[in-house]
Amino acid sequence: MLKTKLKQLGQGMTEYIIIVALIAVAAIAIYGLFGDTIRGQMGIMTEELAGQTGTTSMADPDTDAASQSRGLSDFSEGTQ
Repeated sequence: MLKTKLKQLGQGMTEYIIIVALIAVAAIAIYGLFGDTIRGQMGIMTEELAGQTGTTSMADPDTDAASQSRGLSDFSEGTQ
């Protein structure tokens, strides 16, 4: 009975290790794909937390210019 209990505990621990390993592999893959974007955004957040203005914009330049020229007063313009 004791051996069965120990096997079950070992099986549960092995399952948790497999899940953690899969999450780690997925995180590494995501960081590999989006690493530059994540690094840039972390730099901006670090500057802002330090009290400086985030100097770089990660936004699309085409949509950034359009959003700066619009305000809340004309937000619903063009909708029905």
